[in-house]
Amino acid sequence: MTPEDRFPGPEQSDSGPRHQPDLDVLPYGSYYEPAEAPGYGADGYGETYSGYGGARYLEQHWPAAHQQHPQHPQQQPPHGQEHLQLADHAALHDHGRPQIQDHLQLQEHLQVHGQVQEHGQDHGQDHGRVLHHEDPPTIELGPPLSEDDLPYSTPYPPPEPGAPPGPLYVVGDVHGYLDELVAELQHQGLIDADRHWSAGRSRIWFLGDFTDRGPDGIGVIDLVMQLAAEAAAAGGYCRALMGNHELLFLGAHRYGDEPVQSTAGTASFLAAWRLNGGQQHDLERLEAHHVSWLSRLPAIALEDGHLLLHSDTTAYLEYGESIAAVNDAVHDLLADEGADEWWDAFRRFTKRFAFRGEGGPVAVHELLGAYGGQRIVHGHSPIPYLTGTAHAEDGAPPHIPGPYVYADDLAIAMDGGVTMEGRLLIARLPVN
Repeated sequence: MTPEDRFPGPEQSDSGPRHQPDLDVLPYGSYYEPAEAPGYGADGYGETYSGYGGARYLEQHWPAAHQQHPQHPQQQPPHGQEHLQLADHAALHDHGRPQIQDHLQLQEHLQVHGQVQEHGQDHGQDHGRVLHHEDPPTIELGPPLSEDDLPYSTPYPPPEPGAPPGPLYVVGDVHGYLDELVAELQHQGLIDADRHWSAGRSRIWFLGDFTDRGPDGIGVIDLVMQLAAEAAAAGGYCRALMGNHELLFLGAHRYGDEPVQSTAGTASFLAAWRLNGGQQHDLERLEAHHVSWLSRLPAIALEDGHLLLHSDTTAYLEYGESIAAVNDAVHDLLADEGADEWWDAFRRFTKRFAFRGEGGPVAVHELLGAYGGQRIVHGHSPIPYLTGTAHAEDGAPPHIPGPYVYADDLAIAMDGGVTMEGRLLIARLPVN
C-alpha cells in the first residue's frame, strides 16, 4: 500500500494559479536552499478519518465565514526609500503569490529598496523573559443563550463522566486558502456540507498562519472562530496557535508604516507584510473581534504527548521555561510593548529548520525537555523545502503524500505547501 493510499486527499479546489514562493523574507538574514533529504517513510502516515457526525449549532457571537464584513478605509501605501511601493508589490505578486524564484534576485530587489540583508541570524539571549502587563480587552459577548432560546436543540448529549476525549487532529498552514481548507475538513468528516462542525467530541488544533499569500485570510479566520464555538457546544474543541504570519498581520494593522529597527537597517511591518504575501483586502476586512481573538492565541501547547508549535525553531526557549511562561510572555508583549519588541518576536518566530540535519534530534530534545511531550508537531516550513524537493527540474508541483516525519521520528512537519501547489494537510494524531 502506498502512502497515497493510506493518506488519501480530495481534489483541491481551484483558487487560481500558485506561483512558487520563496520562504518568508526578513531584512536581517537569508535562508539557504535545503539539501536533499530522505523521502517519506512507508510507515510515516496514519489514516485520518473521524467516526463522529452531524452537528447544526449556530454560532451566536461571530459571523459565519461566508458573511460579508463592512469595509475599512484603505491603508495608505508606505513612503520613503526603505519601503516597498505599491508598484513594487504588484510586480512581486500575482494574486498575493511572490513571483521571484531565485533568492539572489530577491536579495538584489531588497537592496534596491534599501533593505540590504545581513548574513547570518541573530541569536538573542533574552532567555526566560516574562513580561507583566494587562491582557488586551476582551469582547463583550453578552449572556449565553439558554436551550430554550435556540431555534432547535443541539443533537449532542453531554459526555459521560470520565469519558475519554475525542480524537485529536492538527491542521497545517492555511495561508488564506479557504476553499482548500473547507474541502479537506469535509473530506475528513470534520465539517458538513454547510460548513458546520460535524466532528462531535473531536479536538482540532490549527498550527497557525491563517492569512497572507492566499485569497481569503479573513474568511479562514471567521471559519475557525465559528468552528470553535460549534465544537464547544458539541463537547469537543477547535483551537489555534499563533504563527509568525499572525504576528506580521497584527503588526501591519497596528504599526503600519512606522519604522522598526531591524539588524540591517530600518524597515516596517507593512512593508514586510506586503513582501510576504499580505493581501490588502484582508487588512481592510480586519475587525476588532478578529484582532482580539488573534492577539490571545497561544504560541505553544501540549496535547496527548505532542508538543504543538508553529515554527520549527528553538526560539520559544527565549520566552520562558514553561508553556505557560512562553504564552504569557507573548501575550504581554502584544498587549503593551512597542513596534521594535513586536518586530523582534516576529523575527525570532520566523526562524526555521532547527530540527533538520544531524543536530535536529538534539534541538527537539531541548524543547521536549523544557516543555514536555514525546514528539513535536509543527507547521511553518513547507515540506518541499524540508525534503529538498521544492524546485522540480520539470516544473511539476511537489508531491506531498502526507505529514513528514523526521528528526529520528521525533518531529512531524504539517505545512504541505498549499501556496506552492502542494497540499493543505490535516492529520489525526498520533501519526505512526
